[in-house]
Parts: sequence; C-alpha cells; structure tokens
Amino acid sequence: MKSPLTTSLRKQIPINKKAIPYMTAKKSNFTYMKKTIIVFAFSLLCVKGFGQKENETSDFKKNEVKINALYLVLGAFDATYERAINDESSVGTSITFLLDKEADVNTAFAISPYYRFYFGKKPVSGFYMEGFGLYQSINREVYNFEGNNIYSEEKVKAFALGIALGGKWYTKRDVMFEIGGGIGRNLSINSNIPNTDYSRITGKIAISVGYRF
Repeated sequence: MKSPLTTSLRKQIPINKKAIPYMTAKKSNFTYMKKTIIVFAFSLLCVKGFGQKENETSDFKKNEVKINALYLVLGAFDATYERAINDESSVGTSITFLLDKEADVNTAFAISPYYRFYFGKKPVSGFYMEGFGLYQSINREVYNFEGNNIYSEEKVKAFALGIALGGKWYTKRDVMFEIGGGIGRNLSINSNIPNTDYSRITGKIAISVGYRF
C-alpha cells in the first residue's frame, strides 16, 4: 500500500524521465574527454622525453675502431668496429687472424659479434657488461697415442656464447683505451680428430687502443 505522503511528494516534485539519459550521456562524455586529455598529455610527455633522448645521443661520435695490442704482441691481429646505439649501449664485431705461424695463440681465425651496456657517466664509456658470440677456427698440436708420429695437428671449428666485463675510456681527442675479458662455453665443436678433448670452456681478453669518429 503506497503512503499518502509519497504520493503527495511525487505530485509536487515531478521527475523528468527524458532528462535522465541526457544527464547520463553528459557524464559519460565528460569521463571520455578526461581520459582523452590524460592520454594525450602522457603521449606528449613520452614524445618530449624521446626527443630529449635523441638529442642526448646525437651530439657525440658513434663510430669506433680499435686494435687489440695484446694480440699483436702474441703474433695475431685482432681488430674491432663498434657502433653506439645510444649513450648506454653499443654493438660491434671483432675479427682475429694470425700474423705469424709461430704465434703464441692457436686461433687461426675468429669472428666475435657482441652487444654492450655501459654504466659510465659519459656516452659509451666506463665500466661495461657484454654478451658475445664467438666462432673460432683453431689449429693445434695434440699428443698422438697411436702411430709413428708423436704429435698430430688438430683442426677445430667451434662456436661459443659468453659474457664479458671491462672498461673503456676516451681522451679529449677521441683516442680510446680499453681493457676487458670474457668467458664462454663452446656449444658446437667440430674436429678432424675423433673424440677430441678440446675444452668446452673458452674466453677472450683485450688490451686495446682505438679512435672514435
């Protein structure tokens, strides 16, 4: 049973049912506009930040060539080209080959692509961490337990993945000094000698001098 008071109030304060959808739509449009403004503002901040980052990474020389002085002493040539992606990271490739058959290294040829992340205050300098791949062609003498020859020449082709640590510094004239080393694991080993005992662990080391341009 309806209360006389309720009936009286409804007669005195009529409800405009047509206005309810309008008020709801108006509220929905306001919410949509608010979200749109927030997204637009966030996008502007992102674009601005990206633009600043591009400006930060466009005012320094990104290319670099260097030679591993340590390998020269050992009788091998090891040269590297490195390209900066931004002020914190770079990619590069090293190529190694022998200069002397009597060299103190076994690597006849090697190529090693890598990616680096730098922690220094200046662009692509200071302490770094590196992930690298390494393909090597190696000639070495191994003891032969069978046959007349005491030693046999083993030819090995191996592919490894590894990590490295090091540091790199520049002078005001863009001369570069670097020292670093890494360790990896050979994932693939092919040898002309069956049941080779060639190690699964490999590595690299560099004391390099170069130039940035």
